Amino acid sequence: MIVAVASGKGGTGKTTVTASLAVTWPGPVMAVDLDVDEPNLHLFLKPDISGIETVTIEVPEVDEEKCTYCRACAELCQFKAIAVMGKAIMTFPEMCHGCGGCMAICPAGAIGVTTRELGVVERGLARDLIPCVTGRLRIGEAMSPPLMRHVRSHMRAEAGDADILIDAPPGVSCPAMSAVADSDVIVLVTEPTPFGYYDFTLAVEAFTPLGKPMAVVVNRAGLGDERVYGFCAERGLPVVAEIPYRRDIAEHYSKGLVLAELDGELSARFGALSRTLKEMAKEGGHA
Repeated sequence: MIVAVASGKGGTGKTTVTASLAVTWPGPVMAVDLDVDEPNLHLFLKPDISGIETVTIEVPEVDEEKCTYCRACAELCQFKAIAVMGKAIMTFPEMCHGCGGCMAICPAGAIGVTTRELGVVERGLARDLIPCVTGRLRIGEAMSPPLMRHVRSHMRAEAGDADILIDAPPGVSCPAMSAVADSDVIVLVTEPTPFGYYDFTLAVEAFTPLGKPMAVVVNRAGLGDERVYGFCAERGLPVVAEIPYRRDIAEHYSKGLVLAELDGELSARFGALSRTLKEMAKEGGHA
């Protein structure tokens, strides 16, 4: 099964929850950081890195001697990564999503393939038993979904019989939707503040059409108001765990330590949350 831990905004505690689930999970588990723009799950799990893979994307390269300037490629590309102006054709690799459509549609066979680097995938082992995979986007690179697709295409095979925990990018844009696409259960981490509530409602609206079971974790419980709880009750979303608003929790987190290991109470909370999520997946028909 795959559990994606997501949030409507950054800073709600999504990575804190993912790390704590990883160390309390009842059975083999792999931790995957798909927040490739700013991965930080490794700061808590501290894996020993055993391999780094460079990931590239195929982008078009035009042979102008063959090109008839028919504009078929430019009309197809919705991202404007290729343009034809009179008897000139230009490509913009940074805007290319690597779909390969321009190469396939060119009637003259004038478009070939070159590559550009997207970033890297780091693999390692945390605590001698938790496989960790981290996608890390190249500095200055704007296209995170192709790197995320590469990680997603390999993670099931690499996980074997282990369950998978995904630390998703915050928000509801294309990267966030890409990260939760393969999940069996979505965990939404929020906080009971005005900003937290508003962005949480956006996340619920964005993820609901996917038809996946969703559960809610309220971080900094006791801060703010009750609107998050009212919204969850109205939508039938289960609040499966709360993380108290406490100074010692913030201090523990600031040191890069796993929250579930702060005390017995929090360890029990995350252990119960892990079991609840496995049950939700089973009820949804996923082992």
